[in-house]
Amino acid sequence: MTAFEYVRPDDVAGAVTMVSADPAAAYLAGGTTQLDLLLKDGVVRSDRLVDIGRLPLRGITPGDESLRVGALTTMEEMAADPLVARRLPFVREALLAGASPQLRNMATIGGNLLQRTRCRYFRDPAVAACNKRSPGSGCAAVSGLARMHAILGASPNCIALHASDLCVPLVALDTDVHVRGTDGRRDVPLTEFYLPSGDRPEVEHVLAHGELITHVEVPLLPAGARSGYLKVRDRSSYEFALTSAAAALRIEEGTIVWARLALGGVATIPWRAREAETVLTGAPATRETFRAAAEAAIRDPFTVPGTAFKVELAKRTIVRVLRDVSGTPR
Repeated sequence: MTAFEYVRPDDVAGAVTMVSADPAAAYLAGGTTQLDLLLKDGVVRSDRLVDIGRLPLRGITPGDESLRVGALTTMEEMAADPLVARRLPFVREALLAGASPQLRNMATIGGNLLQRTRCRYFRDPAVAACNKRSPGSGCAAVSGLARMHAILGASPNCIALHASDLCVPLVALDTDVHVRGTDGRRDVPLTEFYLPSGDRPEVEHVLAHGELITHVEVPLLPAGARSGYLKVRDRSSYEFALTSAAAALRIEEGTIVWARLALGGVATIPWRAREAETVLTGAPATRETFRAAAEAAIRDPFTVPGTAFKVELAKRTIVRVLRDVSGTPR
């Protein structure tokens, strides 16, 4: 068993100081990913776990145009919030599509944003070639079994998938991530929070060591907008997405006047499909428009034999979610 020191700070400032001062320290919240990686998979090393579970970072506070969601709010708590159900239905759908009720009652919103990839090669310490775990070693997934891997934001250096359901609608909404560090507070747009694999797959986001997510600010959908989250998977529960899409549209007299679209199950980061949004905005809500948006969204994919099927599957997922949200007949 991996040995580590367990500590519980009294406040947020103390937690940030503890982790920032110790390169081998890490935060512990719900623990649904952290303990797996440390104790079960043995692919990360943390000599000290700083338990933030009792800090005052929990709860949902409504505003005029957004929701403030504490980082320690659980997925189940957010899914049960009446305002989320009423004004952010596709966020609720994404939450309920993720994991199991038992895990959702433990897993936190901040932890979901920071979850590590489910790539089988990253999580198997017996696999030597993993640039994300061992920089410069290669990527075993490129030549191995890669059905659950990425086609967007991918490269020969890494095709590991970002598996979050929740982050897909959150990135579509231009959610802001609020962070506390030793130098104070800062806000990071979720669209700028994650880093593409590039030449350094081991660097996954813009947080410095010791910075702590305190809450996220989630914009509410505008009046009259409709939304939906579609997750395509091998079985109906407790399964990661092969492809997924979160869409929100506002339609006036048959014309799309506002559009948001993001993708999951296909990219190394939660993928905002801005090119598709451009195609949709100002266009009629028709199947032809939706297919054009899908073509724009899945542009220049990087595929290997195991992931080539995702190109067309992702396009069909986009068309279907847009059709469902708009109410367009088949």
